[in-house]
Amino acid sequence: MSSVKLIDVKERLGLLLLTPNVSDLLEREVSKAFVSDLLSNVLANAPRKGLLVTLQTHMNVVAVAVHCELYAVIFVQGRIAEETVVKKAEEEKIILFSTERSAFDVVGELYAMGITGDC
Repeated sequence: MSSVKLIDVKERLGLLLLTPNVSDLLEREVSKAFVSDLLSNVLANAPRKGLLVTLQTHMNVVAVAVHCELYAVIFVQGRIAEETVVKKAEEEKIILFSTERSAFDVVGELYAMGITGDC
């Protein structure tokens, strides 16, 4: 199992950083990821210190990320969170990214980087 810095994930996938006030957290390393739009599924299965790939952009995503101790969330298909969500994520030290790419493509790239879904 290899770990990858969030800055490397950002650069390789060409992600837009939505939480610039916590950009120092891009040095965190992840080795696990989870993809789901069903937040109860995320609560039950997401790996601690991992990242989430989802279409959901509302405040509950941040709450779930905090509860699951996730380091970052990647919003796919051009989804952008509202400013209140971004501010809350920064308060909670959660990195938020956005990309035009599909969840399928993002997860494929993460897997190619050595990030797995084994929870």
